[in-house]
Amino acid sequence: MSSTTTRTDEGRGRLGSKLSGLAVALGCVLFLGGFVWGAILYQPYTVPTDSMSPTIVGGDRVLAQRIDGGDVERGDVVVFRQESWGNMPLVKRVVAVGGDTVSCCTDGRLVVNGKQIKESYLREGQVAELTGIPSITVPEGRLFLLGDERTGSLDSTAHLTEAFSGTVSRSSVDARVDAVVWPMNGMLARPTGFESLGALSTPGPLRLLTAAIVVGGVLILGGGAYGPIAQLAAKRRGAAVAEPAGAR
Repeated sequence: MSSTTTRTDEGRGRLGSKLSGLAVALGCVLFLGGFVWGAILYQPYTVPTDSMSPTIVGGDRVLAQRIDGGDVERGDVVVFRQESWGNMPLVKRVVAVGGDTVSCCTDGRLVVNGKQIKESYLREGQVAELTGIPSITVPEGRLFLLGDERTGSLDSTAHLTEAFSGTVSRSSVDARVDAVVWPMNGMLARPTGFESLGALSTPGPLRLLTAAIVVGGVLILGGGAYGPIAQLAAKRRGAAVAEPAGAR
């Protein structure tokens, strides 16, 4: 009886070891693959000012997906460089794209192509623009950008007298912000106020990558813990079998 039990335990032990090894291997693939793929797709940035508050405040750490400027849509928060703006990484929101006509304000709201935009990302009670924006038609291949903090953001409105009326070329865009990771505020809210003007951007695979890293970590920890737990359980079973029947 005891020899049969021993063989059964050994078989279970070998199967458990194989499964734990497979879990660790799969976990490593998911964990490391998620980090590597994330490093290829995403670039971290630290936002130095409050020009995008309350969405992003000074000192926040964001993850931005590297994209082609041609993929930018209205409502996107983008990282870009513009020589006449200082040629440094800047973070602003796209409110109009090439061919759009933008102005402000009507009933305190931004107007794009004749439609008032509900900007849910603005601070409660804040008007779309304090100084107003004259009617501007955005040249093709260019973007009109505003900060979410309209009272102090040096955005397209601060460059209206320049060539192209303060707009920025799509080719100047380096990345699109998907999430604030420090503090952990998570994914940016969808800018649904622009849906009536056309399709919004599809969020990047950040959630999928995060899930892969978390699942990978759990598999590594679980698979690695199997060996010590199995050994402890085997010792207890062995002690129970070795104990004389009348010892108690």
